[in-house]
Amino acid sequence: MDERENILNAYQLAKRQFEQLDIDVDAALKTVNDISISMHCWQGDDVAGFENPEGSLTGGIQATGNYPGKATSAEELRRDVFEAMTMIPGSLRLNLHAIYLEADQPVERNEIQPKHFANWVEWAKRVEIGLDFNPTCFSHPLSADNFTLTHPDDEIRQFWIDHCKACRDISAYFGKELGSPSTMNIWIPDGYKDLPADRLAPRKRLMAALDEIIAEPLPVEYHIDAVESKLFGIGTEAYTAGSNEFYFGYAASRNVALCLDAGHFHPTEVISDKISAASLYVEKLLLHVSRPVRWDSDHVVLLDDETQAIANEIVRNNLLDRVTIGLDFFDASINRIAAWVIGTRNMRKALLKALLEPNTQLKQAELNGDYTTRLALMEESKSLPWTAVWDYYCMEQGVPVGSAWLEQVKQYEAEVLLRR
Repeated sequence: MDERENILNAYQLAKRQFEQLDIDVDAALKTVNDISISMHCWQGDDVAGFENPEGSLTGGIQATGNYPGKATSAEELRRDVFEAMTMIPGSLRLNLHAIYLEADQPVERNEIQPKHFANWVEWAKRVEIGLDFNPTCFSHPLSADNFTLTHPDDEIRQFWIDHCKACRDISAYFGKELGSPSTMNIWIPDGYKDLPADRLAPRKRLMAALDEIIAEPLPVEYHIDAVESKLFGIGTEAYTAGSNEFYFGYAASRNVALCLDAGHFHPTEVISDKISAASLYVEKLLLHVSRPVRWDSDHVVLLDDETQAIANEIVRNNLLDRVTIGLDFFDASINRIAAWVIGTRNMRKALLKALLEPNTQLKQAELNGDYTTRLALMEESKSLPWTAVWDYYCMEQGVPVGSAWLEQVKQYEAEVLLRR
């Protein structure tokens, strides 16, 4: 019996077991395949970008490690991203930062234009994916003091406002050209290392700056505005202007998307617990799925309890059409393509596993006050044969099954990465 037969037989047995729990496996496979996951370009080059190859990271961002083969040009990065995508099943997107522009000569950030991303759009058309976007409000001389949209200097603050406005035009260009709305997420590093005397004034400036940025209405079929909070960062341990409370209120009052990043809260907080609450007040949610280890260290996403809980909350609460899933990690200590493959496949696995839960029975048991049944079903669900469904899904999508993708990564490393 060959491998395909083994996978198919295991799948048929698993399918019958799920059907006994009234779980439609075919529907789950179709749904999970249609869920777009936005991969992040900055895993491939350690958040360096192509604006200034000699530039250094600021704004509380660190990429640690020196694994060989880092992409040093847009062409190399696109090649690496596509290689990773060939090993990941399901609908995918790519999330770009403004520093990944391509220009013949230096372009200031407040002067970037759609033409500087034309090659990305043409590539996205060829590989049939959508693009998302982010202003880059860090790693720049005018952000060196950790102030951008809250800067007390009117000229510097206006520079960053104009940068974000230019980015909105680029995001809308992505959506129009690719036929899929681009989510543009604004994150800033602004804050203080030590206790501030005035917590309110920076937030007033931030509110006014954001209002100016989003003042021009853009077609929702092309562009979605999002804002992202953070609890603390390196150099902003005591205070960040863009806190969760600030952005939650801003998103709800301005009807923009709220971004919840798994690494941007206290180590004992989890974004899975925030999704349902936020959904009551905010129409669109953007998730940055990451893995903090002691701090916002952006480790590769694992199939751990929190990743699974995030997927469960989205599925159980029927939020698939209101939640955009993006990834955000940058590990330079391992093969960067493997990092993409591991993290993105794990997010997709968590979504499939969530779709294969007996959610109807769980909710009914809870409604009946039968918490014994609820707990028993939750625990028994963990050992249902969902991995047999995953293997079948990968096989049908033409991507490597199990750890077979690692051989492809190693071959690409030998033939491409180590020759750079």
